[in-house]
Amino acid sequence: MGTDIEQSQKAGYATKDYHSPPPEPFLGIEELTKWSFYRAIIAEFVATLLFLYIIVSTIIGYKSQIAGGDDCGGVGVLGIAWAVGGMIFVLVYCTAGISGGHINPAVTFGLFLARKVSLIRAVLYMIAQCLGAICGVALVRAFQESYYVKFGGAANELNLGYSKGTGLAAEIIGTFVLVYTVFSATDPKRSARDSHIPVLAPLPIGFAVFLVHLATIPITGTGINPARSLGAAVIYNNGKAWDDQVLPLLHFITSTFLELK
Repeated sequence: MGTDIEQSQKAGYATKDYHSPPPEPFLGIEELTKWSFYRAIIAEFVATLLFLYIIVSTIIGYKSQIAGGDDCGGVGVLGIAWAVGGMIFVLVYCTAGISGGHINPAVTFGLFLARKVSLIRAVLYMIAQCLGAICGVALVRAFQESYYVKFGGAANELNLGYSKGTGLAAEIIGTFVLVYTVFSATDPKRSARDSHIPVLAPLPIGFAVFLVHLATIPITGTGINPARSLGAAVIYNNGKAWDDQVLPLLHFITSTFLELK
């Protein structure tokens, strides 16, 4: 760190001293007495609801546009990836100051293992995220019932030609990229060392989501978010969608442990 400070001073800009933040309490029972804690839970619920509403609507709209046989119609895979990445950018930016802008149980679980959030906060965040996802997909189904059922409900399913091992590997790598980016973009040491470089954390996170979707939409439809996969499966309630839920569950556990290593 001393070398970093010397180099920054020679370059003509000031740097901040870095102090490692203390780990969060394991249980965090005292948080239950704070209004800000419940406000954060509400923020996670609303953000995940809006996230699922937008991406499921985009996917259903795209499939309905190409249903006539025009493969070039609609927004395409690129448009879906942009919609998901852009929505993550917007929602993380809006909720970062309230809840931290997790919007994903994999992110919350990884931050809990890193002792950046307490157990109670992590559990209630994940519950809020899953409920928000279910409600977001339910809104889409309520607004466009016929299209929703006809075009698969945007549920994550393994596409033809891919084995479950391939799907699992794609989901693990994709979730690792996302969680790794979250940890890097929010690292306080980076903020101190590179204080001369303005970094908007939601931007790299949104781009990571965009790039992962480009790579994995043809394989699994892209989960990388257990709440997203669960919400779509619950409302669509199809056998194959439920059978393939083992993929989001396994990549959720595996990728977060890989991130900590």
